[in-house]
Amino acid sequence: MTSSDSGFEDSHLGVELDMPRSVEEMLLPHVYVGLEIDLLSPGDGIVTDRHHASADRYEADDPMNQIGGQISPFTLSGWLRHGCEYVVQTAGATACHPGEPNADYMRASVYERDLDSGYHEKGACLDGHEDGCVLYDLFGGFGDKPGKLLRRPVSFSPIRRQVDVLDGEAEAHFRQISNQVRSRNEEDGGQPLRQADRGVLGNVEGTWKLTLRELKPEFVGLLLEAVSFLDAHSDQFEFQLGGARNFGAGIGDVWVINPLYTESEVRRVFNRAQATTQAMEEKDEVWASECRPEFVRTLQARVAARDGDVPMPTGDDESGGESA
Repeated sequence: MTSSDSGFEDSHLGVELDMPRSVEEMLLPHVYVGLEIDLLSPGDGIVTDRHHASADRYEADDPMNQIGGQISPFTLSGWLRHGCEYVVQTAGATACHPGEPNADYMRASVYERDLDSGYHEKGACLDGHEDGCVLYDLFGGFGDKPGKLLRRPVSFSPIRRQVDVLDGEAEAHFRQISNQVRSRNEEDGGQPLRQADRGVLGNVEGTWKLTLRELKPEFVGLLLEAVSFLDAHSDQFEFQLGGARNFGAGIGDVWVINPLYTESEVRRVFNRAQATTQAMEEKDEVWASECRPEFVRTLQARVAARDGDVPMPTGDDESGGESA
């Protein structure tokens, strides 16, 4: 299928898009990231919708203790962008710095050290190209340059029947953990030193719903590669999600749900009573062998157009589609 028939914007790319399926046959512009996380502790990134019952009035079957809420998109967005940066850097290019050069951390020369370790100054990529690099284009830049990726909060509920994965919701169980950090010196007699409170989510299972404001194929390719990268490196400290990483929080299985699925098939992925259908398996094969490599090839073309050190993919290039 030619680019004019596919529904994607690719006139700015130096390669011709050869997509076997059109946008109408995909879930796009929505991209669903599947989440399976045993323990998540995003610090201040949890907003609950109920008051917490005090310890002396807690009843396990009280509906007021079935706490739902939201996971902040700020924590999720930083984690996703970090993965996108490493994908671009792994390809041989520099990543657009998320911070402006006149920020406070300039006092400690942090910005300069970042520029020496694989970043270019935020907005410097606009000098030669109207839209800048793919990271600047996707995540946005200064006030008058909004990003092309809408990142929503993830709503969660401990009650599975109240979770709609098509709305970017997840099943999760909230607990507010309170620990007393005690002295280990024998002469102190184990006296408490301080109180440590932390809100955590256990057994997170659902989706994070992203929406592309512009259907550029390299955006899809970048999200595919970044999520794959984050999943493959989920046990590394810098690629875990949220806080409390030294305690194993933020390690999870993440993946982009096949955009060729129908809405009912997306729901089926998270229905423990239903198995994968033959139609879903066939779509998985088409996606892995034909669609995904083409999206990744356009990402390589976009990066190559902005960075002369990255080779432009050729028509017979078969290396596309491999995760970073």
